[in-house]
Amino acid sequence: MNVSRRKFLRGTGIALGLPWFESVSSFGAESIKNNTAPRRMAICFTGNGVNPHHWGATTGPGGMEFLQSLKPLDSLKDKVNVFKGLWNPTTVQGPGGHYPKMNILSGLKVKQTTTDIEVGTTMDQIVAEHVGKETPVASLVLGTEKPSYSTDSGFTSIYSAYISWSSPTAPAPKEIYPQQAFDQLFDDGSKRKRDKSILDLVLGDAGALRTKLSRRDTQKLDEYLTSVRELEQRVERAEKISKAETNGKGWQPTVKVPTMQRPGPGIPAEAEEHLRLMFDIMILAFQMDRTRVATFMMNNDLSGMRFAHLDGISGGIHELSHHANDAHRLEMYQKVNEYQVKLWAEALAKMQATNEGERSLLDNSMIMLTSSLFDGNAHESTQLPVVLAGGGGGTIKGGRYFDFSKDENRKLCRLHIAMMERMGVKVDHFGDAENALADLG
Repeated sequence: MNVSRRKFLRGTGIALGLPWFESVSSFGAESIKNNTAPRRMAICFTGNGVNPHHWGATTGPGGMEFLQSLKPLDSLKDKVNVFKGLWNPTTVQGPGGHYPKMNILSGLKVKQTTTDIEVGTTMDQIVAEHVGKETPVASLVLGTEKPSYSTDSGFTSIYSAYISWSSPTAPAPKEIYPQQAFDQLFDDGSKRKRDKSILDLVLGDAGALRTKLSRRDTQKLDEYLTSVRELEQRVERAEKISKAETNGKGWQPTVKVPTMQRPGPGIPAEAEEHLRLMFDIMILAFQMDRTRVATFMMNNDLSGMRFAHLDGISGGIHELSHHANDAHRLEMYQKVNEYQVKLWAEALAKMQATNEGERSLLDNSMIMLTSSLFDGNAHESTQLPVVLAGGGGGTIKGGRYFDFSKDENRKLCRLHIAMMERMGVKVDHFGDAENALADLG
């Protein structure tokens, strides 16, 4: 079937990308030539570090065993690798507990300044420049919170709100509103009338395609369109709720106002639904081959995001990270850590359940979870929490625990180079590293 015609379902001002079908070549020309689905890469970030007492893994008689914070990943153990000891050495140069650490994807020194900003072009944006020519969107940059505007230790707080930088002096624009992020998945999607569903606009093309599909693909198309509609409805529902009066309930994404307040227009009333929506938008973007590169800041560093729906939790994430080893506050912090990993694990499970022929969407991807601190209470960054899920298109073997804590060359940028290479980007060096981590395959 004509690839350029059937890579999308088209309607007025709308192009809905197709997932993989056994009877239709629905990916780009290069992937079709190699008879493989494309590789994707995403970095998911949570600010304020983790509870160091329960994060990580061990190696026992049965192989890798997760510590408590990573237990939600048990069902995906053979798709996950855990790294200990990787870090960015520049994070301990100069003052400041948080802002100098916000170079997680570049490894270069964060400039101490309150008038201009400089970090370094990040690995995701270098990959996006290379592979972005194959997709409508070069990279999808998502978040849940706006930047705040203050200074501390000679740094601007802008650093705390970005992990993706399109140049050394410019962060990549981050989308925090689900409706606008959802509209990025469709050509001119923001211009469609809100009384029309995406599916209403592509029904004619979908009907014509259905006659060309196998029975299994017809069922898959129906399931795919249903999932798009369900996500669309959730986005619309969140938009409506966020604009309605919530009588002081809801959450406020800022550390300036620690009390609970009504969310801003377009921001879901509950942090949980906001996070799930953004994860699902990222997955759909990969599934429809809208983009092959994404970053998602689940929350900013220094975030005051609250999870009031969790039993016994009070206070924002940053506040809880400074637990001072108080047993009750550590317990609350631990619950938040596990919950964030649970949401990440749910997203991975959806990717694993998405068939792309020879492999799953997760098998064809590399999805990292990390933070700019290990011990948030101590602002410690001499090692970082790093978990990598997915098979990188058959190039990464899962189910392993890598301990680099005694390795003299334990730079995080070595993992970045290894991921970049698997996305087709060959570099002599990146950040502060000269070579890639080996033994991932």
